[in-house]
Amino acid sequence: MLSKNQIKLISSLKQKKYRDLHGFFVVEGVKGVSELLESDFELHHLYETKSDFESVNSKRTQISDKDLQKISFLKTSNSVLALFKKPSILDVPIDGLVLVLDDIRDPGNLGTIIRLCDWYGIESLICSKQTVDCYNPKVIQATMGSITRVKIDYVDLKQFLPKNESIPIFGAFMNGDNIYKKTNLPQHAFLILGNEANGISRDVEKLVDERISIPRFGKLKATESLNVATATAILLSEFRR
Repeated sequence: MLSKNQIKLISSLKQKKYRDLHGFFVVEGVKGVSELLESDFELHHLYETKSDFESVNSKRTQISDKDLQKISFLKTSNSVLALFKKPSILDVPIDGLVLVLDDIRDPGNLGTIIRLCDWYGIESLICSKQTVDCYNPKVIQATMGSITRVKIDYVDLKQFLPKNESIPIFGAFMNGDNIYKKTNLPQHAFLILGNEANGISRDVEKLVDERISIPRFGKLKATESLNVATATAILLSEFRR
């Protein structure tokens, strides 16, 4: 049985200000919860309708499907919802290829990009402070557990990038150099992708060393732009190739 206070707390975590206030975030689904339990993230409490996580013991509460529906952020609730503690100390290594996001707003895009980082072995993801919170429930859901294997930090890019002046900075633009004609892409670099509608901001653009783009091959070349997660996949593939 869920108490009103439990329901109120969990429901509040849909908003970033309450995730920051309480220091918790929500994970739903057996796969996502299992991934987090096997990681360094600390479980606060787990609520489930079945018995998939009996080993959790004292931090586990069995609830009804009706109660789970009350606290779930999904249209169709899964069988388990868990609260994990947000890590307080971030140790994000600036090594190898580091992905940088400038003002990505869509949770689904960020979640997919985190999965892409995991797939391509990108250990560090640097986000502008305007980028959507990686602990947003929709982001967590879209990562499918990959958030446990990618280090993420939020910084002021205008201050952060100049501090690492020895690292080349590549930026994705519509009018950059053809990525397919780049033969010596470095494995130690920053790769910046910008906002879904406006691209890389002007202040950050000034810090870019090399402008790159993905060419359009359609006869009419009428497509305005690629989805930022799709563009990320293509660019990471080229850097790794």
